[in-house]
Amino acid sequence: MQPVIFEKDGPIGWLTLNRPEKRNALSLEMMDDMLDKLHLLAKDESIRIAVIRGNGPGFCAGHDLNEMTGPDIHANHFHRIFSLCAEMMQTLNALPQPVIAQVHGVATAAGLQLVAACDLAIAETGARFATPGVKIGLFCSTPAVPLVRAIGRKRAIEMLISGRFVSAKEAETYGLVHRIVAPDKLAEQTRAWAMELAEYSRYTLAFGKQTFYKQIDLDAQSAYDYASNAMVMNCLAEDAQEGMTAFLEKRKAEWKHR
Repeated sequence: MQPVIFEKDGPIGWLTLNRPEKRNALSLEMMDDMLDKLHLLAKDESIRIAVIRGNGPGFCAGHDLNEMTGPDIHANHFHRIFSLCAEMMQTLNALPQPVIAQVHGVATAAGLQLVAACDLAIAETGARFATPGVKIGLFCSTPAVPLVRAIGRKRAIEMLISGRFVSAKEAETYGLVHRIVAPDKLAEQTRAWAMELAEYSRYTLAFGKQTFYKQIDLDAQSAYDYASNAMVMNCLAEDAQEGMTAFLEKRKAEWKHR
């Protein structure tokens, strides 16, 4: 079985976590496989939107604890786990395509980290989210990195300290999830959303995503300087000129994706 299944559906690239018997826990093998597939996806110009989902009863239950316990554990082993995980999360941000997390069941610890690291998230009504590491003596410090950037300090620290489960509705009010749908509509609504976004210029989506993540942690003046220069470059792009002209001429734009 492939740890991560990659499928193309027109302009959508589907990445399915495929360890259902382990609640899609992020083993070293799965993270390696995900990275390989993300690199392939990044190079595929026919794919404009990526979706990450999970097989089985839940989205992702975090790291595989079987790889984190035992008599032979050592610091280098843990460095490998968390370095690989950080590389995977940062690759999601660097990916030219926007990434949607399609969440069902639970997303906990590094599984919640994966949701927070995606650009967008849609969840079924019964989905639940938590950073419960504190309950087993392991504070979720790496999941905290994208979590605090997604929902803010006070809400993030409360989740990290309490380890409690947050409902899909709470996650939506927090800003962790953008849309909530009925369980039987999750796949359909995710695909519809992805297809809607895929109507836009691939160049514009990639350029805008890169600009967003580069300016987000800058001070206001530096962010404005960076974003203003980005707008200049964007305005000169062929797709931007086509899009503005099409709007003025009241017609549909014909993207060249450059």
